[in-house]
Amino acid sequence: MFKIFAILITLCCASLSLAQTPFPQTLGYILQPEGLAATRDQVVKLLARSDRDWIILDTQFDGDPWPPEAIKTVRDGKPGRKVLAYISIGEAEDYREYWEKKWDANKDGTPDDGAPGFLCAVNPDWEGNYKVRYWHRDWQAMILKRVATIMQTQKFDGLYLDIIDAFSFFEHDPKTDKWFDHRRNEQTGNTYREDMIRWVQIIARNARRFNPDALIIPQNGEQLLEDKAYTALVSGIGIEDLFSDGNQKQSDDDTAYRLSFIKPFIATGKPVLLVNYATHPRYHRLAKSKARELGMRLLITDRQLKTLGISRTLQN
Repeated sequence: MFKIFAILITLCCASLSLAQTPFPQTLGYILQPEGLAATRDQVVKLLARSDRDWIILDTQFDGDPWPPEAIKTVRDGKPGRKVLAYISIGEAEDYREYWEKKWDANKDGTPDDGAPGFLCAVNPDWEGNYKVRYWHRDWQAMILKRVATIMQTQKFDGLYLDIIDAFSFFEHDPKTDKWFDHRRNEQTGNTYREDMIRWVQIIARNARRFNPDALIIPQNGEQLLEDKAYTALVSGIGIEDLFSDGNQKQSDDDTAYRLSFIKPFIATGKPVLLVNYATHPRYHRLAKSKARELGMRLLITDRQLKTLGISRTLQN
């Protein structure tokens, strides 16, 4: 009898958790808000008047942190709106407040002597972004300090975590030029995927110290959804370039592979945010059709994330 009661309690709690997960119909994702209007106040008014249910923002406007009253004004512009802070947890950015010029003084993309132990080479595809050993204690301490500011001082509603898929960089073996799923990290004894899951768990725990309802939304790295504890932890997931990469269709094999992790997550009732950067109407139609079919929430926007883009309710 006790076992049956315990099972029923577990099921009820799980159902309650799903019921409480906010499910946005529309999305905004702006990392360069300076492009929206000439001043911060104008941007705040524009965002507050927008139709978006969730708005993902960089933590700063023109180099200065958003004050909590600005975040509140944007949030209060629409009932139930959530404002999430963008934060990269798998790469260091040389335009953030934590960056020290001496880490790469000659800007050749290789850390200089005296750079912190977590810093690796620059990402060749994204200027100013450096790969990091995300399991490193110093990196985590630095990012957790930012998390505290975001949640306690700026009063964001949650975190949008980027470069979750940093584990794939370390799964590559340069000796064989091959990738190995679940490759082991000799520094920790875990797999690189397990280290990323633990990192997200630490971030979530710290964010929810300040706000128990803080939303935790990872972007990409959908392979981690195989882990049940990770799936239970996150509030949703953002997915880029699922059906097209810009104006080029993704291969059916690549899309099918990614969907093999995403579809079971959709079934949990938590939101999947599909971000599409195509400019051609053909790929807009493709994204809309697939998002409607799968029950995803769609944003069509620019790759530099300077605009509100297009995000509308897609009826099934």
